[in-house]
Amino acid sequence: MPIQKSKVTIFDVAKASGVSSSAVSYALNGKSGVSDVTRDKVLKVARELGWKPNGAAQALAKAKTQRVGLVLSYDPKLLSVESYMMELISGLGAELEKYDYSLLIRMAVGEDAKLSIIDDWIATGNVDAMLLVNVELGDPCVALLEEHEEMPVLAIADASVAGNLPSLSSADADAVRQAVQYLYDLGHRQIARVGGPESLAHSYIRDSAFADVASELGMRYRCLHTDYTPETGSEATKRLLAFSEHPTAIIYDNDVMALAGLGVAASQGIKVPEEISIMSWDDSFMCTAAYPNLTAMGRDVVDTGKQAAELLLKLIGGERVGHLMEEPYELRARTSTGPAPAGE
Repeated sequence: MPIQKSKVTIFDVAKASGVSSSAVSYALNGKSGVSDVTRDKVLKVARELGWKPNGAAQALAKAKTQRVGLVLSYDPKLLSVESYMMELISGLGAELEKYDYSLLIRMAVGEDAKLSIIDDWIATGNVDAMLLVNVELGDPCVALLEEHEEMPVLAIADASVAGNLPSLSSADADAVRQAVQYLYDLGHRQIARVGGPESLAHSYIRDSAFADVASELGMRYRCLHTDYTPETGSEATKRLLAFSEHPTAIIYDNDVMALAGLGVAASQGIKVPEEISIMSWDDSFMCTAAYPNLTAMGRDVVDTGKQAAELLLKLIGGERVGHLMEEPYELRARTSTGPAPAGE
């Protein structure tokens, strides 16, 4: 039985054309993002099926959805214990609610899932703006969003990797200098870092800064990369402590890995901070709940979320936003760090 013309949807056209629904949406609405061949094919199939634009749907598409989109490509196990993203979401959501906006979060499962979700949001207008996090070096999401200026977007990323997108970045290189100088002043000359994934832009920025500062100060420096989980943080700590001349201080890229490091040291009978100093990146309640309390490079991540929300609302309102900086990191010295062991 043929499909009634009034019932034909973009999903029917997509199925008959053999392309995605987002590609059909691009073609039917005259948007860029599909080739001329695909556009002609979609338009031909739409005519044959008797597709007609839905006036109510078009009006709805032009209206505000009162939603901001955020795609997370985290391992669910990591998201459940890692404080940074939860604090960012808390600040973001709370500020958006003040203006009757909600936060739409989707979990990207699979290698190309994040790109696919963003592509769909651009095509369907399901959100009024997007927040882009965990930007990678040469991130295809940045390239895609640069092509679609009609979609307001804010990248939580260094300006050097955000392209033409508005961005809100943290002073990572300055924080690295503070942390390394602090340990140097305590007499440490062999330090190590347990970092996050190498593909992330901020990991690369920290890598470069750590290597440069350690070299300037004449310190020996090692770095191991992980996926931010406590398990890989623990494994990296064991590897570092297995060296005959192991580092006397380790800086971790998040608090859950620093906590794992404390556990490894305790299990091996290594005293903190008398025999090894441990530092965390991004302070959280866990740093002061741990014993000994963890020294951390801290910042107000909840406030960063609020600031991001304010900037997103400006973008939705048609204002221009450039490359902005968060408040600088603060070195919060606690009892997990101390003078280097004698003979260092």
